Amino acid sequence: MATKKTLDLLRDAFDLSKRRRFDVKDSKGNVVVSLYFKAITRADRARATQRAGSDDPLVVSTHMLCQLAENEDGTKAFHPADFVNLQNELPENVLNEIELFLFGVNQNATIDNAKES
Repeated sequence: MATKKTLDLLRDAFDLSKRRRFDVKDSKGNVVVSLYFKAITRADRARATQRAGSDDPLVVSTHMLCQLAENEDGTKAFHPADFVNLQNELPENVLNEIELFLFGVNQNATIDNAKES
């Protein structure tokens, strides 16, 4: 009987296709939009840091948001060029709430199995 490599055991234990849903709500509690996020990998973080050209966590986290946020149908919710507008045109508490969820700090999530492409 062949024994699986440790990497294979770890890879099999975590399904990267599962998504978590985050509902962005307005000040009255109405859902404005739902964003979906797959698990973050080190490669995702490295790409966002490279794109940011900075180690500033606020800059990197907004780049990760642009890179990883999806709509329900799996399309990207943001374009990398949306970075500046997100930082300049949203209240900081709203952006913080979304980004904290992205990083798994806010666990009020609904798991959604990603659709097969």
